[in-house]
This record gives sequence, C-alpha cells and structure tokens, in this order.
Amino acid sequence: MTTLDPQVAALLKDPDALIPAIVQDSTSKEVLMLAYMNAQSLELTLTTGKATYWSRSRNELWVKGATSGHYQDVQSISLDCDGDALIMQVIQTGVACHTGDRTCFHTPLELRS
Repeated sequence: MTTLDPQVAALLKDPDALIPAIVQDSTSKEVLMLAYMNAQSLELTLTTGKATYWSRSRNELWVKGATSGHYQDVQSISLDCDGDALIMQVIQTGVACHTGDRTCFHTPLELRS
C-alpha cells in the first residue's frame, strides 16, 4: 500500500476523505471530467504521472485508461485554498468519458429566467 507523503497530507483538509478532482486538458483548458481521489490514488498519481482515481462504484483504485487505453498523463496538480479539491491538467489520450465523448460535460442544461 502506498502512503501519501506527510507534507502533502498536511495540506489536505482531511487526508482520509475522498477529494474531488477536476480534470482539464492541459492545452485547451477544456474540463474533461470530475473524479475522486483518496490519499493512495493521489500519491500514485504524484509518483507515476498517470491519473489514478478511487472508483466509488467499484470501491477500488482505478488508473484512467488501464482497460480503455484512454490514459491521462498528468502535467500539473493544484490544491484549492481549503485543501479539499484538486484541479489537474492532463494530456488526454483518446476520450475522457466512458460514454465515448471527449468530455463528460456534454449535456447542456437550459437556463430558465
């Protein structure tokens, strides 16, 4: 089991909680997806450069692209001011969404005034 660096853990609001990770294309800045990380997946991402998340539905670590080939090479990770959310800049290989779309945010909602 991988342990999160204590200096990184100290920056997190709750190192034992799931952390939302907003994933952006490093070139276009398009938001590709939202996933969750735990301390172990964050440490693996920091050490390998491959986006690794915690799958809430499967209750296990998930390396993005391990089964689909649609990898995310992480270019940078920033922690928000509260220490409870991440934004990651990635180079996306293939599509980000499990539906086959480039981004998970492909369903517009109409504003009502």
